[in-house]
Amino acid sequence: MLVSSFDPFNNLVLSSLVASIPIILFLLCLTIFKMKGIYAAITTLVVTLIVATLIFKLPGGSATGAVIEGFYQGWLPIGYIVIMAVWLYKLSTKTGQFGMIQDSIASISQDQRIQLLLIGFSFNAFLEGAAGFGVPIAICSLLLIYLGFKPLQAAMLCLVANAAAGAFGAIGLPVAVIDTLNLHGGISAIEVSRYSTFTLAFINFFIPFLLVFILDGFKGIKETLPAILVVSITYTVLQGILTLAQGPELADIIPPLASMGALALFSRKFQPKNIFRIQKDAKPPKIRKLSVKEVLYAWSPFYILTIFVMIWSMPFFKKLFLPGGALSFLTAAIPLPGTMSEATHKSIVLNFNIIGQTGTAILLTIIITLLLSKNTTLKDAGLLLGETFKELWISIFTICFILAVSKLTTYGGLSAAMGQGISKTGGIFPLLSPILGWIGVFMTGSVVNNNSLFAPIQASVSSQIGVSGGLLVAANTAGGVAAKIISPQSIAIATAAVKEVGKESELLKMSLRFSVGILVFICIWTFILSLIF
Repeated sequence: MLVSSFDPFNNLVLSSLVASIPIILFLLCLTIFKMKGIYAAITTLVVTLIVATLIFKLPGGSATGAVIEGFYQGWLPIGYIVIMAVWLYKLSTKTGQFGMIQDSIASISQDQRIQLLLIGFSFNAFLEGAAGFGVPIAICSLLLIYLGFKPLQAAMLCLVANAAAGAFGAIGLPVAVIDTLNLHGGISAIEVSRYSTFTLAFINFFIPFLLVFILDGFKGIKETLPAILVVSITYTVLQGILTLAQGPELADIIPPLASMGALALFSRKFQPKNIFRIQKDAKPPKIRKLSVKEVLYAWSPFYILTIFVMIWSMPFFKKLFLPGGALSFLTAAIPLPGTMSEATHKSIVLNFNIIGQTGTAILLTIIITLLLSKNTTLKDAGLLLGETFKELWISIFTICFILAVSKLTTYGGLSAAMGQGISKTGGIFPLLSPILGWIGVFMTGSVVNNNSLFAPIQASVSSQIGVSGGLLVAANTAGGVAAKIISPQSIAIATAAVKEVGKESELLKMSLRFSVGILVFICIWTFILSLIF
């Protein structure tokens, strides 16, 4: 906070209501006024600037600096990671590796419950971690349809399954973004990652059971129980270890890869007694069998990515770029002139460290993938990069505008005012905390945007009610994951992918009870955890 007071009216209720105008306006722009995300974000930014400078007295220089910082962090690290991740996905498709990956997964079992675990759950989670932004829902829905699933059924199953991975999509961005927000109490991404484990572990373990139940009831669970346990335990335990010890970056990379591998090995010895097919008389599609060498080549971009991201996220590597570190000369701290605050005696600083960014780890993976390919040229890669940028630039600019709003609400004291007002709910707030995240993702379609908007409020409330800020921000994230199942953006991507445009309401109806059920669990469990932490 760069202002001396978060209560300009000397009336906390009135100050918190005025502070909430930008958030309410943003939600209204998306719902009542049906504005596109980027126009809603631009409108909200303009109004936030007015409220922050004229009412909360944020100096013009600091307000300008907050907007610049929001845009800067929207492109570095967020935009950099997003573009590199989707570019890698497109490149692996161009080289033919992605098609081979699909065949290698589909050939493991003809039982469609096992295929659902492999593709709908594990592969879905892996694609969420590697690319995010709707890629897993679109790809996995299509692959399930190819294997004999009904279109809307496949879309719904992939939406539900995505709840196990949404918190750590695109190399952990939804949680990693916390480090760019300068939250009250110094809440960090690794802290939120650790707290999220206490909730997400239950969801991760439960969802494979839920998927099989949706497809084939309790009979399906009974017949495939060993396979379900292999996937659930492998995924849950590994993600728990990573989120506790390493952070968010690899939480959707290593666990789904390991769960796919574990189920593939297990399926050599175990197949359900009754092979389940949705269309009992239909013949399974022919799937090309691959050699071990072909499988290793197909998956190479992603295990190379895993190695690089592991290195980039290790403490020893990060220390290289700290003051006095061997590579500190490659970094720069750029103070923004005119942003010195009389309240904090600090200025806004932009930290530049392109080599240490996770996006650079992905870029190195892309370079190696290109060198290993025999049928893809540098020109092809360049065209794919252009295609990626063309598809994503509006989304990234939307994130930039939202981050600028987040910076203004934080530095201008608006988040503190809202937090003070909400804190009047007292000890009951943790029960409601995940609902903020659920609303945020339902409206924006993005856990990254949700945390950018609502994490500062959660952090501010935590200090007022004596509950861990990391826990409430983790609850905000988990609530958002539940909303990804039914957010209009997710629904639109799913119906478009399975060529059922116009049936969005039908898909929403199919998915809604699962989103609400998971949200209710998160609310109750967060309240219980708040009594402990």
